[in-house]
Amino acid sequence: MIAIEEDALFIADSHYPHHGDAFLVLLLAIERGSISVPQVFLMGDNFDLLFGHNSYILEKNQQVITLLLTLSHSIDFYYFEGNHDFCLANIFVDMKVYSRDAQPIVFALGTQKVALSHGDKYATGWGYNLYCLLLRNRFTLTLLAPFQQMIIDHRLGKLSQKKICDTFYTFEKRVSQILASYDKVEKVDWVIEGHFHQGRILGKYISLPSQACQNKIGIVKEDKIVFQTLSF
Repeated sequence: MIAIEEDALFIADSHYPHHGDAFLVLLLAIERGSISVPQVFLMGDNFDLLFGHNSYILEKNQQVITLLLTLSHSIDFYYFEGNHDFCLANIFVDMKVYSRDAQPIVFALGTQKVALSHGDKYATGWGYNLYCLLLRNRFTLTLLAPFQQMIIDHRLGKLSQKKICDTFYTFEKRVSQILASYDKVEKVDWVIEGHFHQGRILGKYISLPSQACQNKIGIVKEDKIVFQTLSF
């Protein structure tokens, strides 16, 4: 079991570049040594749209991709694919990349067991699960390649206008359903997820803040996750 180290960063739901450049700014700060981190956990939807097997979308995000490739040579990165960024293993070859199917992954935080996931796997329904299965399929992505520019440009236009920072009023009920699903997989002390853009702690469930919405990330301090806004 991999140990989560002191000062590790948890970055979730940056939705770069349409909803701010905080993700890029933070990575540049790490590159120039403004902050020192042993590990970075990318908890999904760090890009507003990025997936493998497609050259056009890679070109759209090339600056941050190149930066991540450079940083991952010397820092341990763990990428939990989200619903906006997936099929990434062949892009980020020096990272541990976890697909939706592989999640959750259990890590050690001090003496505690912690399950990590993007957050869109449990309590979702069969329709969403089928959609994810088809969308993350290499054959599907290859089949759509001849139309990639038209499809991606249309999708990017929609995403740039999407409101992503709503309050989830029935969040407690969803958390209860999610934790029930985790209990069927493995007993853990904490569950850490992104996806919901909430930045809340409910019992043993840690809903990470969205970097795009709350402008905060998670930082490990004395075997706990604290939410902080970083400025450089």
